[in-house]
Amino acid sequence: MADVLILGGTGWLSGRIARRWLLSGAAVTCLARGERPAPDGATLAIGDRDDPDAYDVVSRTDWDHVVDVSSRADHVRAAVEALRERAGRWTYVSSMSVYADDVTIDADETAPLVAPATSGEDEYGAQKVAAENAVRQLGEDRMLIVRPGLIVGDGDPSDRFGYWAAAFLRARTEPVLVPTADGRDAQVIDVADLAEFVVTTAATGVVNAIGDRHPLSDVLALFRSTAQHDGDTVEATDDWLVAQNVNYWAGERSLPLWLPAEMPGFMRRSNDRYREAGGGLRPLEDTVATVIADEDRRGVDRPRRAGLTRDDELALLSLLS
Repeated sequence: MADVLILGGTGWLSGRIARRWLLSGAAVTCLARGERPAPDGATLAIGDRDDPDAYDVVSRTDWDHVVDVSSRADHVRAAVEALRERAGRWTYVSSMSVYADDVTIDADETAPLVAPATSGEDEYGAQKVAAENAVRQLGEDRMLIVRPGLIVGDGDPSDRFGYWAAAFLRARTEPVLVPTADGRDAQVIDVADLAEFVVTTAATGVVNAIGDRHPLSDVLALFRSTAQHDGDTVEATDDWLVAQNVNYWAGERSLPLWLPAEMPGFMRRSNDRYREAGGGLRPLEDTVATVIADEDRRGVDRPRRAGLTRDDELALLSLLS
């Protein structure tokens, strides 16, 4: 039986990884603050990673595998320092936000990175690069850096992919506002596929964990048909949306999956190494169906971290009519 330590294990992604390890028969310990329960069958070790002694409770055990998903480089550095002699294998879940080049299409794991963070105030991608550098100290033969793209699935707290499920479900027979999709792709990975990969792959080094590319127009059409939306779609140009203070990608008053035209490589990265390392990808149709069912359960009019409210969407549609 493998002894697995997950630094976290109670959040959306880390919890899925913990549950998948448990299904494999591993003994799983989750190091977390205790504000949320660990998955059934896992042991919860209480520790706040802001505290210098956070790892004392787990540093006297030999771990076959340590998994970390933190976005704070100081947390990752401290974990590596405390546990490096105790970990047989270490997986760090990073992000494709580490890449400096969003223009080159089909870029792989050798693409240039943003500068590593030098303070806690530095942005997400820079923090992830600095965290990766800490993990590299372990040596490539026993570490894996996984760089996911947009992670999607049921329960997604970012609300990005799920926005389109909610948009088509709530509109019913009324119109839905969509961005110009010509020449744009969407590239995502299901959270269940990512968890499966982290648990089962024997790969070391760096792997882009991302799905295949799909035309954005096809993805939106798939959401629409699966949600059984009977209204029209109304397309708006980039310039018009920007002029109306609609944001790209994420956050309030945004259209998720919509990216600036000058970022053609952001959703068109190579996933060859992921495939070669045994990474699986379920059909996009299955993921969309799961997300639509999840959004329907959680409520399509609930407060969201990304997208437009229906009132904002209707106001914008009225300006286009």
